[in-house]
Amino acid sequence: MNSYLHREILRLAVPSILAGITVPLVGMVDTAVAGHLAGDSAAFIGAISVGSMVLTLLYWTFGFLRTGTGGLTAQAFGRTDFREAGRILLRGTALALIAAGAAILFQWPFFKGMMLVTDAPPQVKELAERYFFIRIWAAPATMTLMTLRGWFVGLQNSIDSMWLDLIINAVNIVASILLAFGVGSWPGMGFDGIPLGTVIAQYSGLAFGLWVCKHKYGRDILGLLRREDVTALRHDGTMRSFFRMNLDLLGRSFFFILIYIGFTMINAGFGEMMLACGSIMMQLLMFFSYFTDGFAYAGEALAGRFIGARDAGMLRKSIRYVFVWSMGIGIFFILIYALAGTPVVRLLTSDATVVDACRQFLPWLLLMPPLGCAAFTWDGIYMGATATRAFRDAMGGAAAAFFAVWFVGKWLFQPVGATALHWLFAAYFAHLAFRTLWLTVRHRREVLGAIPDNP
Repeated sequence: MNSYLHREILRLAVPSILAGITVPLVGMVDTAVAGHLAGDSAAFIGAISVGSMVLTLLYWTFGFLRTGTGGLTAQAFGRTDFREAGRILLRGTALALIAAGAAILFQWPFFKGMMLVTDAPPQVKELAERYFFIRIWAAPATMTLMTLRGWFVGLQNSIDSMWLDLIINAVNIVASILLAFGVGSWPGMGFDGIPLGTVIAQYSGLAFGLWVCKHKYGRDILGLLRREDVTALRHDGTMRSFFRMNLDLLGRSFFFILIYIGFTMINAGFGEMMLACGSIMMQLLMFFSYFTDGFAYAGEALAGRFIGARDAGMLRKSIRYVFVWSMGIGIFFILIYALAGTPVVRLLTSDATVVDACRQFLPWLLLMPPLGCAAFTWDGIYMGATATRAFRDAMGGAAAAFFAVWFVGKWLFQPVGATALHWLFAAYFAHLAFRTLWLTVRHRREVLGAIPDNP
Protein backbone atom coordinates (compact mmCIF):
# COMPACT_ATOMS: atom_id res chain seq x y z
CA MET A 1 0.00 0.00 0.00
CA ASN A 2 2.87 2.37 0.81
CA SER A 3 4.47 1.91 -2.61
CA TYR A 4 1.06 2.31 -4.27
CA LEU A 5 0.50 5.71 -2.68
CA HIS A 6 4.01 6.88 -3.52
CA ARG A 7 3.47 5.86 -7.15
CA GLU A 8 0.11 7.65 -7.23
CA ILE A 9 1.63 10.82 -5.81
CA LEU A 10 4.43 10.82 -8.38
CA ARG A 11 2.02 9.94 -11.20
CA LEU A 12 -0.03 13.00 -10.32
CA ALA A 13 2.80 15.37 -9.37
CA VAL A 14 5.51 14.83 -11.98
CA PRO A 15 3.43 15.82 -15.07
CA SER A 16 2.30 18.99 -13.28
CA ILE A 17 5.91 19.83 -12.44
CA LEU A 18 7.07 19.25 -16.03
CA ALA A 19 4.28 21.46 -17.36
CA GLY A 20 4.92 24.15 -14.75
CA ILE A 21 8.61 24.60 -15.47
CA THR A 22 7.85 25.37 -19.14
CA VAL A 23 5.84 28.46 -18.14
CA PRO A 24 8.86 30.78 -17.64
CA LEU A 25 10.14 29.75 -21.07
CA VAL A 26 7.12 31.37 -22.74
CA GLY A 27 7.77 34.66 -20.97
CA MET A 28 11.44 34.52 -21.92
CA VAL A 29 10.59 33.93 -25.60
CA ASP A 30 8.02 36.76 -25.66
CA THR A 31 10.62 39.08 -24.12
CA ALA A 32 13.26 37.94 -26.61
CA VAL A 33 10.89 38.49 -29.56
CA ALA A 34 10.02 41.98 -28.30
CA GLY A 35 13.70 42.74 -27.80
CA HIS A 36 14.51 41.91 -31.42
CA LEU A 37 11.70 43.88 -33.06
CA ALA A 38 12.57 47.00 -35.02
CA GLY A 39 11.92 50.04 -32.84
CA ASP A 40 12.20 50.81 -29.15
CA SER A 41 12.82 47.35 -27.69
CA ALA A 42 12.80 48.67 -24.11
CA ALA A 43 9.28 50.03 -24.62
CA PHE A 44 8.13 46.74 -26.20
CA ILE A 45 9.54 44.69 -23.31
CA GLY A 46 8.07 47.08 -20.74
CA ALA A 47 4.67 46.91 -22.42
CA ILE A 48 4.65 43.11 -22.31
CA SER A 49 5.57 43.26 -18.63
CA VAL A 50 2.80 45.74 -17.80
CA GLY A 51 0.16 44.09 -20.00
CA SER A 52 0.97 40.63 -18.67
CA MET A 53 0.80 41.91 -15.09
CA VAL A 54 -2.72 43.28 -15.65
CA LEU A 55 -3.88 40.03 -17.25
CA THR A 56 -2.23 37.94 -14.53
CA LEU A 57 -4.11 39.85 -11.85
CA LEU A 58 -7.35 39.37 -13.79
CA TYR A 59 -6.88 35.62 -14.20
CA TRP A 60 -5.65 35.16 -10.63
CA THR A 61 -8.97 36.66 -9.54
CA PHE A 62 -10.76 33.83 -11.33
CA GLY A 63 -8.34 31.12 -10.22
CA PHE A 64 -11.23 29.58 -8.29
CA LEU A 65 -12.46 28.12 -11.58
CA ARG A 66 -9.65 25.55 -11.38
CA THR A 67 -9.47 25.04 -7.64
CA GLY A 68 -13.23 24.89 -7.13
CA THR A 69 -13.70 22.36 -9.91
CA GLY A 70 -10.79 20.11 -8.92
CA GLY A 71 -11.85 19.31 -5.36
CA LEU A 72 -15.48 18.62 -6.19
CA THR A 73 -14.52 16.42 -9.14
CA ALA A 74 -12.05 14.43 -7.04
CA GLN A 75 -14.74 13.75 -4.45
CA ALA A 76 -17.20 12.65 -7.15
CA PHE A 77 -14.47 10.39 -8.55
CA GLY A 78 -13.95 8.87 -5.10
CA ARG A 79 -17.68 8.15 -4.85
CA THR A 80 -17.63 6.77 -8.43
CA ASP A 81 -20.42 9.26 -9.17
CA PHE A 82 -19.37 9.96 -12.73
CA ARG A 83 -22.57 11.68 -13.75
CA GLU A 84 -21.98 14.23 -10.99
CA ALA A 85 -18.42 14.66 -12.30
CA GLY A 86 -19.96 15.60 -15.65
CA ARG A 87 -22.33 18.04 -13.98
CA ILE A 88 -19.39 19.70 -12.22
CA LEU A 89 -17.73 20.29 -15.59
CA LEU A 90 -20.96 21.84 -16.88
CA ARG A 91 -21.20 24.19 -13.89
CA GLY A 92 -17.55 25.15 -14.06
CA THR A 93 -17.68 25.81 -17.80
CA ALA A 94 -20.85 27.89 -17.47
CA LEU A 95 -19.25 30.00 -14.75
CA ALA A 96 -16.04 30.34 -16.79
CA LEU A 97 -17.94 31.66 -19.82
CA ILE A 98 -19.90 34.10 -17.65
CA ALA A 99 -16.65 35.35 -16.10
CA ALA A 100 -14.99 35.64 -19.52
CA GLY A 101 -17.95 37.56 -20.88
CA ALA A 102 -17.74 39.99 -17.96
CA ALA A 103 -13.98 40.41 -18.51
CA ILE A 104 -14.51 41.24 -22.20
CA LEU A 105 -17.47 43.52 -21.47
CA PHE A 106 -15.57 45.53 -18.86
CA GLN A 107 -12.12 45.34 -20.46
CA TRP A 108 -11.80 49.07 -21.05
CA PRO A 109 -12.61 50.37 -17.53
CA PHE A 110 -10.59 47.53 -15.96
CA PHE A 111 -7.46 48.31 -17.96
CA LYS A 112 -7.78 52.07 -17.57
CA GLY A 113 -8.27 51.66 -13.83
CA MET A 114 -5.12 49.55 -13.58
CA MET A 115 -3.16 52.17 -15.52
CA LEU A 116 -4.12 54.81 -12.97
CA VAL A 117 -2.05 52.98 -10.36
CA THR A 118 0.74 51.90 -12.73
CA ASP A 119 3.79 54.12 -13.01
CA ALA A 120 4.96 53.62 -16.59
CA PRO A 121 5.99 55.95 -19.44
CA PRO A 122 3.21 56.97 -21.89
CA GLN A 123 4.68 54.94 -24.77
CA VAL A 124 4.80 51.81 -22.61
CA LYS A 125 1.19 52.33 -21.50
CA GLU A 126 0.07 52.78 -25.12
CA LEU A 127 1.76 49.56 -26.21
CA ALA A 128 0.50 47.73 -23.12
CA GLU A 129 -3.03 48.80 -24.07
CA ARG A 130 -2.63 47.26 -27.53
CA TYR A 131 -1.23 44.09 -25.95
CA PHE A 132 -4.06 43.82 -23.41
CA PHE A 133 -6.92 44.52 -25.83
CA ILE A 134 -5.69 41.74 -28.15
CA ARG A 135 -5.01 39.14 -25.44
CA ILE A 136 -8.31 39.74 -23.62
CA TRP A 137 -10.11 37.96 -26.47
CA ALA A 138 -8.51 34.74 -25.26
CA ALA A 139 -10.50 35.06 -22.00
CA PRO A 140 -13.21 32.49 -22.95
CA ALA A 141 -10.54 29.90 -23.78
CA THR A 142 -8.29 30.80 -20.84
CA MET A 143 -11.06 30.59 -18.24
CA THR A 144 -12.58 27.43 -19.69
CA LEU A 145 -9.10 25.89 -19.60
CA MET A 146 -8.91 26.70 -15.89
CA THR A 147 -12.02 24.60 -15.39
CA LEU A 148 -10.69 21.78 -17.59
CA ARG A 149 -7.37 21.66 -15.72
CA GLY A 150 -9.18 21.32 -12.40
CA TRP A 151 -11.51 18.69 -13.84
CA PHE A 152 -8.65 16.60 -15.24
CA VAL A 153 -6.77 16.74 -11.92
CA GLY A 154 -9.95 15.80 -10.04
CA LEU A 155 -10.25 12.76 -12.30
CA GLN A 156 -6.66 11.82 -11.29
CA ASN A 157 -5.50 12.65 -14.82
CA SER A 158 -2.50 14.95 -14.67
CA ILE A 159 -1.04 13.58 -17.92
CA ASP A 160 -3.59 15.28 -20.16
CA SER A 161 -3.37 18.41 -18.03
CA MET A 162 0.38 18.39 -18.72
CA TRP A 163 -0.14 17.93 -22.46
CA LEU A 164 -2.63 20.78 -22.37
CA ASP A 165 0.00 23.14 -20.98
CA LEU A 166 2.78 21.87 -23.22
CA ILE A 167 0.66 22.34 -26.35
CA ILE A 168 -0.35 25.85 -25.29
CA ASN A 169 3.24 26.83 -24.52
CA ALA A 170 4.64 25.33 -27.73
CA VAL A 171 1.99 26.98 -29.94
CA ASN A 172 2.47 30.25 -28.08
CA ILE A 173 6.21 30.30 -28.78
CA VAL A 174 5.92 29.35 -32.46
CA ALA A 175 2.90 31.54 -33.23
CA SER A 176 4.34 34.62 -31.51
CA ILE A 177 7.62 34.33 -33.42
CA LEU A 178 5.95 33.75 -36.81
CA LEU A 179 3.31 36.44 -36.37
CA ALA A 180 5.79 39.01 -35.10
CA PHE A 181 8.56 38.45 -37.66
CA GLY A 182 6.57 37.03 -40.56
CA VAL A 183 7.02 34.04 -42.84
CA GLY A 184 8.56 34.13 -46.31
CA SER A 185 7.49 37.29 -48.11
CA TRP A 186 4.97 38.24 -45.41
CA PRO A 187 6.64 40.81 -43.12
CA GLY A 188 4.65 39.90 -40.03
CA MET A 189 2.63 42.03 -37.61
CA GLY A 190 5.43 43.27 -35.41
CA PHE A 191 4.55 43.84 -31.76
CA ASP A 192 0.86 42.92 -32.19
CA GLY A 193 1.86 39.42 -33.29
CA ILE A 194 3.07 38.57 -29.78
CA PRO A 195 -0.31 38.82 -28.00
CA LEU A 196 -2.12 37.35 -31.00
CA GLY A 197 0.15 34.32 -30.78
CA THR A 198 -0.96 33.87 -27.18
CA VAL A 199 -4.63 34.08 -28.19
CA ILE A 200 -4.12 31.39 -30.85
CA ALA A 201 -2.28 29.22 -28.31
CA GLN A 202 -5.11 29.43 -25.77
CA TYR A 203 -7.74 28.37 -28.31
CA SER A 204 -5.43 25.59 -29.54
CA GLY A 205 -5.21 24.33 -25.97
CA LEU A 206 -8.98 24.54 -25.61
CA ALA A 207 -9.43 22.49 -28.80
CA PHE A 208 -7.13 19.81 -27.40
CA GLY A 209 -8.93 19.84 -24.05
CA LEU A 210 -12.31 19.38 -25.72
CA TRP A 211 -10.86 16.57 -27.83
CA VAL A 212 -9.73 14.80 -24.64
CA CYS A 213 -13.19 15.28 -23.11
CA LYS A 214 -14.84 13.72 -26.14
CA HIS A 215 -12.48 10.80 -26.74
CA LYS A 216 -11.56 9.87 -23.16
CA TYR A 217 -14.65 10.86 -21.19
CA GLY A 218 -17.36 11.13 -23.84
CA ARG A 219 -18.93 7.76 -23.06
CA ASP A 220 -18.19 6.99 -19.40
CA ILE A 221 -18.78 10.46 -17.94
CA LEU A 222 -20.18 13.04 -20.35
CA GLY A 223 -22.32 10.38 -22.01
CA LEU A 224 -24.17 9.95 -18.71
CA LEU A 225 -25.46 13.53 -18.79
CA ARG A 226 -29.08 14.19 -19.67
CA ARG A 227 -30.89 17.21 -21.04
CA GLU A 228 -32.19 18.02 -17.56
CA ASP A 229 -28.59 18.34 -16.32
CA VAL A 230 -28.11 21.24 -18.72
CA THR A 231 -31.43 22.94 -18.02
CA ALA A 232 -30.84 22.51 -14.27
CA LEU A 233 -27.95 24.97 -14.48
CA ARG A 234 -30.51 27.79 -14.30
CA HIS A 235 -32.69 26.39 -11.54
CA ASP A 236 -30.78 23.73 -9.60
CA GLY A 237 -29.71 24.67 -6.08
CA THR A 238 -26.36 22.95 -6.64
CA MET A 239 -25.37 25.74 -9.04
CA ARG A 240 -26.04 28.28 -6.30
CA SER A 241 -24.00 26.19 -3.84
CA PHE A 242 -21.21 25.96 -6.41
CA PHE A 243 -21.29 29.73 -6.82
CA ARG A 244 -21.24 30.34 -3.05
CA MET A 245 -18.24 28.05 -2.67
CA ASN A 246 -16.46 29.94 -5.41
CA LEU A 247 -17.21 33.24 -3.65
CA ASP A 248 -15.04 31.96 -0.78
CA LEU A 249 -12.30 31.19 -3.28
CA LEU A 250 -12.75 34.61 -4.87
CA GLY A 251 -12.17 36.13 -1.43
CA ARG A 252 -9.04 34.04 -1.08
CA SER A 253 -7.83 35.27 -4.49
CA PHE A 254 -8.45 38.86 -3.38
CA PHE A 255 -6.25 38.46 -0.29
CA PHE A 256 -3.55 36.72 -2.33
CA ILE A 257 -3.50 39.53 -4.89
CA LEU A 258 -3.44 42.09 -2.07
CA ILE A 259 -0.22 40.55 -0.73
CA TYR A 260 1.29 40.35 -4.23
CA ILE A 261 0.48 43.96 -5.09
CA GLY A 262 1.51 45.12 -1.61
CA PHE A 263 4.92 43.49 -1.88
CA THR A 264 5.51 44.88 -5.38
CA MET A 265 4.39 48.43 -4.61
CA ILE A 266 6.25 48.65 -1.29
CA ASN A 267 9.41 47.24 -2.88
CA ALA A 268 9.15 49.77 -5.72
CA GLY A 269 9.67 52.57 -3.19
CA PHE A 270 13.11 51.33 -2.09
CA GLY A 271 15.00 52.52 -5.18
CA GLU A 272 16.14 50.75 -8.33
CA MET A 273 18.81 48.58 -6.68
CA MET A 274 16.56 47.25 -3.91
CA LEU A 275 13.73 46.80 -6.42
CA ALA A 276 16.03 44.64 -8.53
CA CYS A 277 17.12 42.64 -5.45
CA GLY A 278 13.55 42.15 -4.31
CA SER A 279 12.45 40.99 -7.75
CA ILE A 280 15.32 38.51 -8.08
CA MET A 281 14.83 37.10 -4.58
CA MET A 282 11.12 36.62 -5.16
CA GLN A 283 11.78 34.84 -8.45
CA LEU A 284 14.11 32.46 -6.64
CA LEU A 285 11.70 32.02 -3.76
CA MET A 286 8.86 31.24 -6.13
CA PHE A 287 10.83 29.02 -8.51
CA PHE A 288 10.50 26.06 -6.17
CA SER A 289 6.73 26.57 -6.21
CA TYR A 290 6.69 25.05 -9.72
CA PHE A 291 7.84 21.83 -8.02
CA THR A 292 5.76 22.00 -4.84
CA ASP A 293 2.64 22.89 -6.83
CA GLY A 294 2.86 19.47 -8.44
CA PHE A 295 2.59 17.82 -5.03
CA ALA A 296 -0.15 20.26 -4.03
CA TYR A 297 -2.15 19.06 -7.05
CA ALA A 298 -1.46 15.46 -6.02
CA GLY A 299 -2.68 16.28 -2.51
CA GLU A 300 -5.82 17.88 -3.92
CA ALA A 301 -6.61 14.91 -6.16
CA LEU A 302 -5.96 12.25 -3.51
CA ALA A 303 -7.59 14.08 -0.60
CA GLY A 304 -10.75 14.67 -2.63
CA ARG A 305 -10.74 11.09 -3.91
CA PHE A 306 -10.44 9.50 -0.45
CA ILE A 307 -12.93 11.92 1.11
CA GLY A 308 -15.38 10.97 -1.63
CA ALA A 309 -14.68 7.28 -0.95
CA ARG A 310 -15.04 7.86 2.84
CA ASP A 311 -11.65 6.19 3.38
CA ALA A 312 -10.20 7.94 6.44
CA GLY A 313 -7.14 5.71 6.63
CA MET A 314 -6.05 6.41 3.06
CA LEU A 315 -6.80 10.11 3.52
CA ARG A 316 -4.41 10.31 6.49
CA LYS A 317 -1.73 8.34 4.66
CA SER A 318 -2.02 10.42 1.50
CA ILE A 319 -1.62 13.64 3.49
CA ARG A 320 1.43 12.27 5.28
CA TYR A 321 3.09 10.96 2.11
CA VAL A 322 2.41 14.11 0.09
CA PHE A 323 4.09 16.14 2.82
CA VAL A 324 7.11 13.82 2.77
CA TRP A 325 7.61 14.51 -0.93
CA SER A 326 6.83 18.22 -0.69
CA MET A 327 9.16 18.85 2.24
CA GLY A 328 11.82 16.81 0.46
CA ILE A 329 11.62 19.33 -2.37
CA GLY A 330 11.94 22.13 0.18
CA ILE A 331 15.10 20.60 1.66
CA PHE A 332 16.52 20.12 -1.85
CA PHE A 333 16.10 23.82 -2.62
CA ILE A 334 17.57 24.81 0.74
CA LEU A 335 20.71 22.89 -0.22
CA ILE A 336 20.83 24.54 -3.64
CA TYR A 337 20.42 28.03 -2.20
CA ALA A 338 22.91 27.34 0.62
CA LEU A 339 25.62 25.88 -1.62
CA ALA A 340 25.07 27.88 -4.81
CA GLY A 341 23.01 30.94 -3.91
CA THR A 342 25.30 33.50 -5.55
CA PRO A 343 25.81 31.50 -8.79
CA VAL A 344 22.04 31.10 -9.05
CA VAL A 345 21.61 34.87 -8.71
CA ARG A 346 24.17 35.31 -11.50
CA LEU A 347 21.89 33.27 -13.78
CA LEU A 348 19.31 36.06 -13.48
CA THR A 349 21.62 39.06 -13.80
CA SER A 350 25.14 39.72 -15.06
CA ASP A 351 25.33 43.04 -13.18
CA ALA A 352 28.01 42.51 -10.50
CA THR A 353 26.62 45.35 -8.39
CA VAL A 354 23.18 43.74 -8.24
CA VAL A 355 24.71 40.33 -7.45
CA ASP A 356 26.68 41.83 -4.55
CA ALA A 357 23.59 43.62 -3.25
CA CYS A 358 21.58 40.38 -3.36
CA ARG A 359 24.05 38.44 -1.20
CA GLN A 360 22.80 39.91 2.07
CA PHE A 361 19.28 38.62 1.34
CA LEU A 362 20.29 35.03 0.56
CA PRO A 363 19.53 33.80 4.13
CA TRP A 364 15.83 34.39 3.40
CA LEU A 365 16.11 31.75 0.68
CA LEU A 366 16.98 29.21 3.38
CA LEU A 367 14.02 30.12 5.59
CA MET A 368 11.24 30.31 3.03
CA PRO A 369 11.13 26.86 1.31
CA PRO A 370 9.95 24.79 4.32
CA LEU A 371 7.12 27.21 5.08
CA GLY A 372 6.33 27.72 1.41
CA CYS A 373 6.17 23.97 0.74
CA ALA A 374 3.92 23.42 3.75
CA ALA A 375 1.58 26.29 2.86
CA PHE A 376 1.29 25.30 -0.81
CA THR A 377 0.74 21.62 0.03
CA TRP A 378 -1.98 22.44 2.56
CA ASP A 379 -3.61 24.63 -0.11
CA GLY A 380 -4.00 21.61 -2.37
CA ILE A 381 -5.26 19.33 0.40
CA TYR A 382 -7.83 21.88 1.59
CA MET A 383 -9.06 22.28 -1.97
CA GLY A 384 -9.49 18.52 -2.28
CA ALA A 385 -11.59 18.69 0.89
CA THR A 386 -13.48 21.74 -0.53
CA ALA A 387 -12.85 23.47 2.83
CA THR A 388 -13.15 26.80 1.07
CA ARG A 389 -14.13 28.97 4.04
CA ALA A 390 -11.10 27.92 6.10
CA PHE A 391 -8.98 28.31 2.95
CA ARG A 392 -10.24 31.89 2.54
CA ASP A 393 -9.79 32.74 6.23
CA ALA A 394 -6.20 31.45 6.18
CA MET A 395 -5.29 33.82 3.36
CA GLY A 396 -7.15 36.70 5.01
CA GLY A 397 -5.18 36.18 8.21
CA ALA A 398 -1.98 35.84 6.19
CA ALA A 399 -2.64 39.19 4.49
CA ALA A 400 -3.23 40.78 7.90
CA ALA A 401 0.05 39.28 9.19
CA PHE A 402 1.95 40.55 6.14
CA PHE A 403 0.79 44.15 6.45
CA ALA A 404 0.98 44.14 10.27
CA VAL A 405 4.64 43.11 10.29
CA TRP A 406 5.53 45.61 7.57
CA PHE A 407 3.73 48.61 9.05
CA VAL A 408 4.83 47.88 12.64
CA GLY A 409 8.43 47.61 11.46
CA LYS A 410 8.09 50.79 9.44
CA TRP A 411 6.54 52.66 12.38
CA LEU A 412 9.07 51.50 14.98
CA PHE A 413 12.31 51.56 13.00
CA GLN A 414 11.70 53.75 9.91
CA PRO A 415 13.78 51.35 7.77
CA VAL A 416 15.31 52.48 4.49
CA GLY A 417 17.24 50.78 1.70
CA ALA A 418 18.41 47.25 2.46
CA THR A 419 16.95 47.31 5.98
CA ALA A 420 13.54 48.12 4.55
CA LEU A 421 13.77 45.18 2.14
CA HIS A 422 14.70 42.87 5.04
CA TRP A 423 11.54 44.01 6.84
CA LEU A 424 9.51 43.37 3.69
CA PHE A 425 10.87 39.81 3.50
CA ALA A 426 10.06 39.40 7.20
CA ALA A 427 6.48 40.41 6.41
CA TYR A 428 6.34 37.87 3.58
CA PHE A 429 7.78 35.23 5.93
CA ALA A 430 5.06 36.09 8.47
CA HIS A 431 2.35 35.59 5.85
CA LEU A 432 3.67 32.11 5.01
CA ALA A 433 4.03 31.25 8.70
CA PHE A 434 0.44 32.26 9.43
CA ARG A 435 -0.92 30.24 6.50
CA THR A 436 1.03 27.16 7.51
CA LEU A 437 0.11 27.39 11.20
CA TRP A 438 -3.59 28.11 10.56
CA LEU A 439 -4.04 25.33 8.02
CA THR A 440 -2.10 22.84 10.15
CA VAL A 441 -4.15 23.56 13.26
CA ARG A 442 -7.46 23.42 11.41
CA HIS A 443 -6.85 20.34 9.28
CA ARG A 444 -8.35 17.86 11.75
CA ARG A 445 -11.67 19.67 11.65
CA GLU A 446 -11.70 20.89 8.06
CA VAL A 447 -10.01 18.02 6.20
CA LEU A 448 -10.19 14.89 8.34
CA GLY A 449 -13.58 16.02 9.61
CA ALA A 450 -14.92 15.99 6.05
CA ILE A 451 -15.45 12.25 6.56
CA PRO A 452 -18.27 11.70 9.09
CA ASP A 453 -17.26 9.94 12.33
CA ASN A 454 -13.58 10.25 11.44
CA PRO A 455 -11.71 10.41 14.77
